Amino acid sequence: MKKRHLLNALSRRDILKLGAGTLAMTLLNRYGIQVWAADPSPGVLNKNAKAKSVIQIWLWGGPSHLDTFDPKPSAGYDYCGPLNHPIETNVPGIQIGELLPQLAQHANDYSIIRSMTHGINAHETAAYAMQTGRKPGDRIVYPSAGAVVSVFKGYDQGYKGVIPPYIVLTQPQGRFSESGFLGQKYKPFATGGDPNQKRFAVSGIVAEGVSDERQQSRRELLHNLDTLGGLLKGNPGFGQLDRAEENAYNLILGDGAKVFDLSAEKDELRDRYGRNKFGQSCLVARRLVELGVPYITINYNGWDTHKQHFETMRRMLPELDKGMATLLEDLKSHGLLDSTIVWCGGEFGRTPKVLWEEPWNGGRSHYGNCFSVVLAGGGFKGGQVVGESDARGEEVLKRPVYPVDLIGSIYELLGIDPDGPLPNNKGLDVTVLPLPGSDIKSGGRLKEIMSL
Repeated sequence: MKKRHLLNALSRRDILKLGAGTLAMTLLNRYGIQVWAADPSPGVLNKNAKAKSVIQIWLWGGPSHLDTFDPKPSAGYDYCGPLNHPIETNVPGIQIGELLPQLAQHANDYSIIRSMTHGINAHETAAYAMQTGRKPGDRIVYPSAGAVVSVFKGYDQGYKGVIPPYIVLTQPQGRFSESGFLGQKYKPFATGGDPNQKRFAVSGIVAEGVSDERQQSRRELLHNLDTLGGLLKGNPGFGQLDRAEENAYNLILGDGAKVFDLSAEKDELRDRYGRNKFGQSCLVARRLVELGVPYITINYNGWDTHKQHFETMRRMLPELDKGMATLLEDLKSHGLLDSTIVWCGGEFGRTPKVLWEEPWNGGRSHYGNCFSVVLAGGGFKGGQVVGESDARGEEVLKRPVYPVDLIGSIYELLGIDPDGPLPNNKGLDVTVLPLPGSDIKSGGRLKEIMSL
């Protein structure tokens, strides 16, 4: 409490006089690290779990399953449109969309869930269900999977990384509060910027037009102005600010900034990922996994294709194909795929029947009854298909998989008990996911593709 009173006693002008401490406070707020609040008790984590990190490729807006991982060529033109020639993969019997030729050669590395369902057709509530495994509309706003992983594998569990444990490349969704009732500390750090630019301007870390030398001179100037810090030397509260400042500058001038500098990578590899925002985000994600960051989300926008769907797919699917296929290959070559879960999907699918009439001109609308998700690495087997949709991809025919099943399976491979308590500083008696027998629909965890 003395620390809190000390902070409250300072005016804004006093805090500005702290110089270096000001930067630390700013970055503490930026990363959501609340040094003044009591932390929740660490959760129980199976340290021998296969998966160490997650890369979530979030296809924001909802991708069409018929055009990607559950093609239905026999359904006819009103369902397939011009994309009616699915291709064989390197796993006999598995076909995927014709615009995904590179991913077709990596089907042995991933499994396809063709029976995802939740029946929700609104972006906000569907995203909430897919990211939390919870039913929208409860009195409590639950945290997303990334925030939950931060509780069990972040700073409270001894995570020592300079990079925050939950990263979003590059913009947050804005669909719901990712941290839920866990609060600001567990919000993701969204990088902003564009990794495909010559200098990846990461928010709060890499400033456009400001060199490292200039950043260092700013630090020295701040220290020269830091008069109050000397008077309060030894105070535990300001000791935390000093450590925070050191961590902040490690981000700006040390190993933290280096992970976002893609000039260190060979041009040939960058070209293979694709010289676009998504492809280069995949490369950054691999570099973050190398540093031990537990959870990385790539928010890949543009999949909400109500109008001119097929024109958009001819542009976006090759980007997805190139970036994701190279990511799988690159993770494997670095010995990281076995310990990294790659989860690709969106909040729902899109209507199997194409809307040809005006004003849609060949669009697809929201569809939560049946859609697809892809899982690779971290203990998920490759070369498998789970579930089945009907002949037109409209309904689940076999083995329904609900959000709680998907997220619970990911947690298990990370060593997090989905049925165990979720530590929090709100005093709430809650479990990581709804317990079996609750009112949440479940088809069971994905044991058929999990290597435990």
